[in-house]
Amino acid sequence: MTSERIGVRELVELTVRTGDLDPVTTNSSNTALIGAQIHRRLQSAYDDDYEKEVYLAHHVTVNDVDYIIDGRADGVQTTGDKVVIEEIKTSARAWEQVTKNTQDRYWAQARVYAHFLCEDRDLDSIEIDLVYYQTSNDKVTRFTEKRSAEELATVFDDLIDEFADWLKMRSDIVARRNASIATLDFPFPAYRKGQRELAVAVYKTIMTEQRLFVEAPTGTGKTISTLFPTIKAMGEGLVNRAFYLTAKQSTRHVAETAMNLLANGGLRAKSITLTAKDTIRFPDEPDDATKNPYMIGYYDRLKPALKDLLDNEDQLTRPVIERYAKKHRLEPFEFSLDASLFCDVIICDYNYLFDPAVFLQRFFSGPDKGNFFLIDEAHNLVSRARDMYSAEITDTDFTALKVAIAPFKGKAIPAIKGELTKLLTAFDVVRAGVPEGQDEVFQPESLDSFAGQLTRLGSAIHDYLSTDMDTHQQALVDLLLPAYFIVLGYLRINEFYNDAFETKVSLTSQSVTIKQLCLDPSAFIDGSLNLGRGAVLFSATLSPLDYYRDVLGGVDASLAYRLPSPFPPARQAVIVATNIRTTYRQRQASLPQVIESLLVMVTAHAGHYLVFLPSYGYLDQVATAFETAAPHLKTVRQTAQMSAEDRSAFLDEFRDNIDPVVGFAILGGIFSEGIDLKGEQLIGAAIISVGLPGLNSETDRLRDYFDRKNGNGFAYAYQLPGFNNVLQAGGRVIRGKHDRGVILLLDARFAENRYAELFPPHWDHATVSRSTDELATQLTLFWQATEDLLGGDGR
Repeated sequence: MTSERIGVRELVELTVRTGDLDPVTTNSSNTALIGAQIHRRLQSAYDDDYEKEVYLAHHVTVNDVDYIIDGRADGVQTTGDKVVIEEIKTSARAWEQVTKNTQDRYWAQARVYAHFLCEDRDLDSIEIDLVYYQTSNDKVTRFTEKRSAEELATVFDDLIDEFADWLKMRSDIVARRNASIATLDFPFPAYRKGQRELAVAVYKTIMTEQRLFVEAPTGTGKTISTLFPTIKAMGEGLVNRAFYLTAKQSTRHVAETAMNLLANGGLRAKSITLTAKDTIRFPDEPDDATKNPYMIGYYDRLKPALKDLLDNEDQLTRPVIERYAKKHRLEPFEFSLDASLFCDVIICDYNYLFDPAVFLQRFFSGPDKGNFFLIDEAHNLVSRARDMYSAEITDTDFTALKVAIAPFKGKAIPAIKGELTKLLTAFDVVRAGVPEGQDEVFQPESLDSFAGQLTRLGSAIHDYLSTDMDTHQQALVDLLLPAYFIVLGYLRINEFYNDAFETKVSLTSQSVTIKQLCLDPSAFIDGSLNLGRGAVLFSATLSPLDYYRDVLGGVDASLAYRLPSPFPPARQAVIVATNIRTTYRQRQASLPQVIESLLVMVTAHAGHYLVFLPSYGYLDQVATAFETAAPHLKTVRQTAQMSAEDRSAFLDEFRDNIDPVVGFAILGGIFSEGIDLKGEQLIGAAIISVGLPGLNSETDRLRDYFDRKNGNGFAYAYQLPGFNNVLQAGGRVIRGKHDRGVILLLDARFAENRYAELFPPHWDHATVSRSTDELATQLTLFWQATEDLLGGDGR
């Protein structure tokens, strides 16, 4: 039976804390970096006997449920028989300005760690040092108390007694959940082809604490086939929480639907969908956090609000969270985070596990075998993770800031202005280092001197933001915060900088941009996945599996599994037009053949079609030529800046319109994955080109990096990411067991071995067309055959 984990910080937050929600703590991921640097500086002053970041844990049982309460003490110093445990806190405020509530939390956390250490090392007494570092003047104040082990045990027992209501709330949820799981059946009368095998593989992955990479074609039912066995494993005590991580809002809705299906089948588990802070924020929340009615008195209202929510709701979707947050006057994003502590399934974006800026510290501050990760549409994680671990900064942002803050006066502002001037000088130094005549350079080393100046500016702004401010200072705060977050974002990535990074400096006549470019985030993904018992990373397009295991942090023991398509191959034609070449230099010459092939496709069987192209320029060129050749056909185009309403209108042409329509969309764009057009809503897709990303310097650096690492630079940087876009676009055609349709691959390169060997098994029956006439014949035969197969009604 896996024990539930609760951090010391959460224990203290929910028991000691009262009153307002501190806006500083709500952005703790943005301020923790400065504090961590100060911690390291203070810790480095000690000798070799000083133990840093000491992990401590304690087991408690409430309502027959085991819990691990754990965390890391900042330091332990042992000198002879004397043992001192140290807790370091940082703020720009003087200690006298720190609220009594906050001081109590600091001491409570230190005393809990001291109690754990006394138990671990059989100590009769211990000295506790609370070290308070005032960043505004580098003043260090040390508060010391000596406590007996017996006293500390009493302190901890009192906290647990106070916390018992929270623990019982969670243990009651677990008991009810497990009782319901015991009789829970798969929520459909029968498994689809491949579903049972996938469910078994997921369960075995949980049992053996491994990682599983799964390619499961469209229609397999990946979501329910991964959630169901994970829920079953919960009932047997193997897993405490499942994190269903996605790249898109649409796939979060799919997970919510799966949880609803299981609930209809008798499951009594708590699931929550976490929504981004900026999205879930109430419209009437003022910018000044000190006047926000949803933050004032937050902790005084939290406990009854959580009890109300958890007593009445199992699926905590965004509308549910907002309703109860409004009812109890609580900040909705923070309320959702606090509610998540009591949930069994947490549905959220990738960044809550993988992004170093916003990961959920309450769950992922340390490894926890009770966590299990389900990574949906895992092919998206490659580029997302590269972005998470890359950061760029431009001098013009700070030039504008210098002008904007010039009129402001007051304490600490001169320090900000001075460090800002020094930063602009640091940008000038970087510019001077670029060889004359070049506007872009790369180097393997980080710009340490530049990062040092950023640190000094960040500290100056941090000190100002941490002081008690009047309302009239809000205008300055609004100017400083965006720059502060840019600074912290760059510095955070600088902490991770290693051989998998390069620094890019780009110049224009008006600006200098510095980018820390992460080429290979696999080690960081691996580290994040190590925070749980194991993981299943799945997608309809995860070919070749060896590539994705490599770039997504797969370890040697990782498992790989490919499911067959549940749909008969005869329902889908895959045709490669070898008479067409769409390389950049040949696009104009091949345009007539492209248009002829598209006309053949849409006239062989009237209906709804999508045409995917690699760029907007090429899209407009082909769409315009097609509209000239077929003015009677309805067409729609994807554009570069489409609003949510524009996207809906585009899709409505396929969902609501029974007349023929041809849509032109970007390969790898918003309409090439994540949309579900079933039956006659979409009967064919033409994919023009092999989807190679456009040539650019950053992708070239990626190619060179993997050439050095494994000799597969072109494949890893260009070919495989591009081909995944092709597979995703092709996957739009067959979405259900009654669907039929055609995938037309308009590029001779698809017939070459380097691409043909990448075709998934359900494309093994692909044929080749050498001319427009041959294509017309193949399409006519396909549609006739499917008419006969389906009894003549096309259904």
